[in-house]
Amino acid sequence: MHRVLAFILVVASLVMALPLGAQTSPAPTGRKKRIAIFDFDYATVQTASAAYFGSNVDIGKGISDLLVRDLVKDGTYSVIERKAMAKIMAEQNFSNSDRADPNSAAKIGKLLGVDAIVVGSVTQFGNDNKHTGVGGVGGGWAGLGGMHVGKNKSKAVVVLDARLVNIDTAEILGVATGKGESERDSTSVGGGGGNWHGFGAGDVDFGSSDFQQTIVGEAINAAVTQMSAELVADNTKLEARTISVEGVVASVDGGQIVLNIGAKAGLKVGDQLTVKRVTKEIKDPSTGQVIRKMTSDVGVIRLTDVDDISAVGAPVSGSGFKVGDNVKTITQ
Repeated sequence: MHRVLAFILVVASLVMALPLGAQTSPAPTGRKKRIAIFDFDYATVQTASAAYFGSNVDIGKGISDLLVRDLVKDGTYSVIERKAMAKIMAEQNFSNSDRADPNSAAKIGKLLGVDAIVVGSVTQFGNDNKHTGVGGVGGGWAGLGGMHVGKNKSKAVVVLDARLVNIDTAEILGVATGKGESERDSTSVGGGGGNWHGFGAGDVDFGSSDFQQTIVGEAINAAVTQMSAELVADNTKLEARTISVEGVVASVDGGQIVLNIGAKAGLKVGDQLTVKRVTKEIKDPSTGQVIRKMTSDVGVIRLTDVDDISAVGAPVSGSGFKVGDNVKTITQ
């Protein structure tokens, strides 16, 4: 009896000595959900925008850049790098008219290997100004588009609309809106603060401190901040996609291993694939049908270049890769 009691005490003391983290460590939560953000469509407000800037500035691109900034800072999503998007869109002849089209954007999303895409529109870009000065060109912005200097009572209003779209079905998973307003008395050109001088330049850095101190910059920034918060809240509506990709080695040229599958199958640069070789086929004695293939591991490759129907990889481990070897990956 004394021996049993002593054994129980020893076991209890060992359990108590275990680090707390070893007893309570949570299971892995998996990767972040990947999204791509397309330049916002601004066709309905282009006249007002041109009146403000003095030329046709792509405000849709500037707004999407700010949205990328906010979502990267938040960290809920993994956001696809803009240069990678630009390359794919150029190859697919993606035009400005496709910006707000979920079906067209979903096609690009598949090639990018994301879980969802964000498309959006600028639905309001205007103001309600009262001016007591003289001179200049008013347009739709009561002098903000030209060099109208004087006492301004300026109010800018920007409204944005975004949709989170499933790339497989083009279904809208969630919507987000953002409205920003800024109002002040000002004697500066553009009714703004700071020393921004971008009117008529045709290319404006929406993230610059000078621009964000103008009333339009403040309104845009407020609208994007509100919209990004709603997109973050929508992340629970999105599921991380699991894609199983299988193919074969089509060519081996030195250190380059060419596969017979590419972006259309869900591959992207950076993916790793296991390479296996069939060593034996087991057939059903009754029908002669192959019921199992016995394989051996050859190695692992990482993709360095991907087009629609093929991919090129470099060895990570292993050697002796041959034409006809099977490749497989499960990417999340």
